[in-house]
Amino acid sequence: MSSVVYWLLWVLTRVVGRILLGYRVEGTVPRRGGVLIAANHASYADIPLLGCGVPRRAWYLGRSDLFVPGVKGLLQWLGWIPLKLGRLDRRAFDRAVGLIQEGNVVVIFPEGGRTLTGQLREAKPGLGMIVAQTGCPVVPAYLKGTYEVLPPGSTQPRRHPVTVRFGEPMTFGRPTDGGDTKQFYRHVSRAVMERIAALGEVEPPGHGPTAGARHAE
Repeated sequence: MSSVVYWLLWVLTRVVGRILLGYRVEGTVPRRGGVLIAANHASYADIPLLGCGVPRRAWYLGRSDLFVPGVKGLLQWLGWIPLKLGRLDRRAFDRAVGLIQEGNVVVIFPEGGRTLTGQLREAKPGLGMIVAQTGCPVVPAYLKGTYEVLPPGSTQPRRHPVTVRFGEPMTFGRPTDGGDTKQFYRHVSRAVMERIAALGEVEPPGHGPTAGARHAE
């Protein structure tokens, strides 16, 4: 039943997005096998607008404090994986790893929260941890226009064109025995964020005049 509701919402969001936002999708996601999609995060509109560009059902890692209990249960039923901030949430990451190992699509926003400026921020280590445990391909994605549709602090969506760009899958394998796992996490995070920046034709994290002024919410 949750799959039926998921796909009904998928179609509804895509139709509304095309009519009101000129919604477009560039690139694609592998049709089979476990995949991790890593995307920039600029707006609460990111999950639905990214999701309706993925031709497969997906599960989404997201902050656990965003919704009231009743809504949380519904969203978990539909595919939201609540992620506790401020510490390593092994339960959430184990859930994501298990889904990928079963051949599913999981979406992560590696910056760990929305940008307040629209610029990319450094990735958290969770992205590299999932790759290290699964060896799965990572599909980088850039959401263009969602910051303008619903920027942080805004409660009223605005009409603005939105494009979701998917890049080619990136493969990293797994850390070698005896290797530096933290270094592996950093390598994966840096490489993926640079590819996301290239898709959006924007500065990667740590570059540009305001690189030190980025914040998350």
